[in-house]
Amino acid sequence: MEVLRPQLIRIGGRIYRKNPIQEQAYQHEEEDEDFYQGFTECAEEPCDGYEVIQTQQGFQCTVKAPSLLYKHIVGKRGDTRKKLEVETKTSISIPKPGQEGEIVITGQHRSGVISARTRIDVLLLTFRRKQPFTHFLAFFLNEVEVQERFLKFQEEVLEKCSMDHGVDSSIFQNPKKLHLTIGMLVLLSEQEIQQTCEMLQQCKKEFIDDISGGKPLEVEMEGIEYMNDDPGMVDVLYAKVHMKDGSNRYVAGICPCFNQEMPKSIPGSSAGFDSFYLRP
Repeated sequence: MEVLRPQLIRIGGRIYRKNPIQEQAYQHEEEDEDFYQGFTECAEEPCDGYEVIQTQQGFQCTVKAPSLLYKHIVGKRGDTRKKLEVETKTSISIPKPGQEGEIVITGQHRSGVISARTRIDVLLLTFRRKQPFTHFLAFFLNEVEVQERFLKFQEEVLEKCSMDHGVDSSIFQNPKKLHLTIGMLVLLSEQEIQQTCEMLQQCKKEFIDDISGGKPLEVEMEGIEYMNDDPGMVDVLYAKVHMKDGSNRYVAGICPCFNQEMPKSIPGSSAGFDSFYLRP
């Protein structure tokens, strides 16, 4: 289940989370084919921010996207691409599966090229958000003192709750693998990984060093929290973390920096930087 970004439904002034239904793999093929039918209305508004060049054949615009998402632009039996081309009066060239490159949109009218680009961006954004997280950023907590305190916590829990159902030593993480997670990412190509590394270095120079004053940010871990809305369905517990000086510098400064710069580095991407949490 997409814990951090569940689908929400508003009914009678209340918001409910919609739990996903597990389907067979082949059924997702149908979803890709039918998805195009419902997204065109929200993609009609043109965007002047695209770089459209004029050529001897008309107008042209390119889209950078990882090869993993090409199939969603092509659609089942090529139906999505054909529909895009017919409705926008353009020609859309997509690299072959497994080959990295750019999607090239050409057409006689600039407005048609922009419309096709807008719709492709909506498709890419939608299906990127459906991808599972591929990377996370974290600080390793392999200090001896941290490991010893964690083992002491484990010992106390087992001593007091050993008779409770499901509580045994197997539910605890290996102390050597403890880490402080600061963000979850979806990176679908080597190029996106490299761009993200460069973006993080840039954020450090332009924002983080200024916030921290060039000094380490000291944090404290105290208490635990569970990762689920329903306590009966919890499968992850993590330690709560806060700044040692009581400030909110990380959440107020560093997180927005990552969240703002990430889409600039990788169009259509998003970063889940909102707080510190300790987890396996």
